[in-house]
Amino acid sequence: MTAIRLLLVDDDPLVRAGLALMLGGAEDVEIVGEAADGDEVGALVDRTRPDVVLMDIRMPVVDGLTATERLRAHADAPHVVVLTTFHADEQVLRALRAGAAGFVLKDTPPAEILDAVRRVAAGDPVLSPAVTRRLMEQAAGTAPDTRRARHARARARLGALNDREREVAVAVGRGMANADIATHLFMSVATVKAHVSRVLAKLDLDNRVQIALLTYEAGLLDDFLDDTP
Repeated sequence: MTAIRLLLVDDDPLVRAGLALMLGGAEDVEIVGEAADGDEVGALVDRTRPDVVLMDIRMPVVDGLTATERLRAHADAPHVVVLTTFHADEQVLRALRAGAAGFVLKDTPPAEILDAVRRVAAGDPVLSPAVTRRLMEQAAGTAPDTRRARHARARARLGALNDREREVAVAVGRGMANADIATHLFMSVATVKAHVSRVLAKLDLDNRVQIALLTYEAGLLDDFLDDTP
């Protein structure tokens, strides 16, 4: 079994030590490095080649958002999971749009943080439907004119998809895993993966979370989120 190579980025040494202790003890996770600020991340990534970066948002010199944007600008960038104390901070939305694979709260139980790292390494998002709803509500808190403009742009972008790809995009937006999408849409998991890859390529997106944001902005998740507790 190949271990997931994990880089920890947080300006608090106690937080880093705690994360290293609880995540490094897993047989399938290897802590390959630690950074105390976003300005250290690029060089560390080049040297350690992590699969996943667990990134704090607020750091004194270069914040986690800027560091994430810099990392995701490279074609071979590792997955980034944002580590935050906020449930629906507008900065989290910026991180997701920058290409982060999701976020976890600092007070999340260790087993769930470990599960998030594993899921992201496997290419799945780490946002539950309830958390996605809170983020979407934060995004909706902008001025009406801005929301209408985003809605129109999102609809126009999704027009590049065929009907099947659009169905898969909406299912991804609902937080469904590939196996669940396959069952829901009566196709194989391999076909779902192929559709997701085509959706990402056609829409010029980095990951499934960005698909979720786009389908929300296009108004395709309204009924689903209304039913989410």
